Amino acid sequence: MGCAVSEIRLRCLRGMSAQRPVLLGFARASLLHALSFADVLDEDSGRGYQRRFNAQHSLDFRRYIQQDGSSTIPLTFNMRNGHDGALPWRVIELPGGGVDVIIDAAAGKILAQVDCQHRLGHLADLDIELPFMCFVGLSEKEETEVFSIINGKAKGLSRSLLDFHDAQLSADLGADRPELFISLFLKNEPSSPWYKQLDLGGEPTSGLTRRASLRTMQKAVKRFLSGTTVAQKDGVETAAQIVLAFWSALSMVLADAWGQPRRHFLTKGIGVYALMDLAADLCNEARPSQVRDRRYFAALLGDFAADFDWSSTGPLQGLGGESGVSSAIQLIRDARRRARLRVVSNG
Repeated sequence: MGCAVSEIRLRCLRGMSAQRPVLLGFARASLLHALSFADVLDEDSGRGYQRRFNAQHSLDFRRYIQQDGSSTIPLTFNMRNGHDGALPWRVIELPGGGVDVIIDAAAGKILAQVDCQHRLGHLADLDIELPFMCFVGLSEKEETEVFSIINGKAKGLSRSLLDFHDAQLSADLGADRPELFISLFLKNEPSSPWYKQLDLGGEPTSGLTRRASLRTMQKAVKRFLSGTTVAQKDGVETAAQIVLAFWSALSMVLADAWGQPRRHFLTKGIGVYALMDLAADLCNEARPSQVRDRRYFAALLGDFAADFDWSSTGPLQGLGGESGVSSAIQLIRDARRRARLRVVSNG
């Protein structure tokens, strides 16, 4: 490997990784760091696919890789095309099957870190030689597919982030994963109380208080879908509108509690699951001709929800797991039943 003022040269071997052509080589960690970047998901724009950077994870690898006897599997990159269609790199064939990758020194960071952002993140000043494998010219969608496959079972990787990848790659998300379709609708719809509030695992939207994760909401919506026939009879789009109407009504009826998510269970796992079960109850009670909109849900929630203690020190405290959800929804149903009995007796 040699370096010139105007260009950077990487000596590689050309080969195949299953069905995709790749380049294999070795280079200094500092050089690979200078040439590469992590395409972290920007939750505002929806661009990118990597998880947010974990500095401790990266520093742990930095300490390890400098020890005697350390090693690592190849760092994985994709050599991207230029945004204007021009290539800031070229590949020159060499005798014997080798290639030289010639990179314009002014091109900046052209290697997307498909699988190595934490290994490489804190190695900018180290000249330790590391192996690398590089795809050539994958699209951002293809990069996402490769990343998801490599990391699909990775410990600690946000399942919400992988679910978001699935959404980006699905041709018909409503049919393939209706719970994910509805959860993303809640996150992306400006009129939703969950607008930009579901954590995907990428760079968070600044200034907003995180509540539940995308994965939590998916599991909750799945409970709603299994408890009703809305999606089957009326379609997933209608089901999404009904779920939105429920949460909009809830955030209105319980405005004070909704505004203090850390002190109440409304937006925490156990609460989200139980409330989606409650939404299924209320949805099933509607007459065939009745519109299940925000006004409908607000009227029913207004009869009892404000009198229930949703706080972190209330009856839902300490509940967890599947049995905890069952206990939580039973407590909520009992509170509603008592409220209805009071209305009858007072009447």
